Amino acid sequence: MNRKEKIFKFLNDLEIEEAKQLPQFCHNINNDKKVYYGGPSFDKEELVEAIDCLLFGKWVSSGHKVHEFEIEVGKVLNQEACVMVNSGSSANLVAISAAKEYFKWNDNDEIILSVVGFPTTLNPIIQNNLKPVFVDIEYDTLNFDLNKLQDKITSKTKAIFVSPVLGNMPDLDKLIEMAEEHNILLLLDCCDSLGTKWKGRNISEYFFFSTLSFYPAHHITTGEGGMVCSNSTEFIRIVRSLTWWGRDCYCIGAENLLCNGRCGKRFSNWIPDYDFQVDHKYVFTQVGYNLKPLDLQGAIGLVQLKKLSYIHNMRREIKNKIQTIFENVEGLKFCSEDERCETSWFGVPIICESYNLKTKLVAFLESNGIQTRNYFAGNILFHPAYAGLDDKTKYPNASTVLQKVFFLGCSPTINEGKIKHIEEIVGDFNG
Repeated sequence: MNRKEKIFKFLNDLEIEEAKQLPQFCHNINNDKKVYYGGPSFDKEELVEAIDCLLFGKWVSSGHKVHEFEIEVGKVLNQEACVMVNSGSSANLVAISAAKEYFKWNDNDEIILSVVGFPTTLNPIIQNNLKPVFVDIEYDTLNFDLNKLQDKITSKTKAIFVSPVLGNMPDLDKLIEMAEEHNILLLLDCCDSLGTKWKGRNISEYFFFSTLSFYPAHHITTGEGGMVCSNSTEFIRIVRSLTWWGRDCYCIGAENLLCNGRCGKRFSNWIPDYDFQVDHKYVFTQVGYNLKPLDLQGAIGLVQLKKLSYIHNMRREIKNKIQTIFENVEGLKFCSEDERCETSWFGVPIICESYNLKTKLVAFLESNGIQTRNYFAGNILFHPAYAGLDDKTKYPNASTVLQKVFFLGCSPTINEGKIKHIEEIVGDFNG
């Protein structure tokens, strides 16, 4: 019996009451009537790999498991290079920061994005002294209105930052046409959309970079974690430097254990105008951060990635089942899915005809153990942190999002028993 088999046996031999306490993030609570909006599709394999890596791995912080995970994600998404970070939020931060340097953007250059979403798509734009330019949404998909987006492009526009709503893409062909016409970049916040395809290709393939999140509610998880992916290896080199304190050394994984590093000249004259040898590991060319993940997160990610196809198919199936249940409630609408898109749904978006209906329905579901979530921040300009960026009244559709829109989860943790529970509860709702 090898080491991992012994760990697996140890987990199996635990008393059942202890086992219930061990992996609260594992969905071994299928008899629980509570329907959570998200949750990891974990089993003992992830636990075995995490324990083995923690106890017997060569490195506690980012090491060969993280590097292996980066390589495998790149293969799945058909991307030349990837860098794992400690969260999807950090992925957006270092991606925008690296893009500003790589493309030599100036302060106040403009990035277009939806006025509705999560702050972590917007924050890195502000933090890099770039100017966010907002676009209102349309209610068919809840994505930004591409007709209105066209009017926001100026001579200072450098990129459009796309964040598909709950995994569902806007018209990507039209976006590509706009970007090519105006010679601007398409950037992708793919944190809610891992697995989504457009015309049979992973959506990451259409963008200069894409960012991923491995938060527990997302498609695959490493507890916390994120990643930046691109076909530009030089861009990814900058991302890695920013993630690793801003250092110039590019050794990764097992290369860090080599006496003279990957380059073979670790101790050399690396610093201009300094006539002495310096260890390349302590040469800094960026004002960076420390956003590294743990190596055990890479180990978990490798197991999770093998399940991505299953998770993708289950999310689509569960989303359709839950939506079908709610189609029997009067006054509700649902997002359309473009026939060119195969959406890896993060959730089931539900659009109510009125504030009263939404309020009543959400309260009814929550009181019966069915979790709901807002469409994130709604019009971000209503929030105190962002109130001075633009006039919130210019975005009427966005301003009604929190009044009319919510979503349920559709992760594989929602088994047939929970689907049945949702069906019974919704059947009792009296709008």
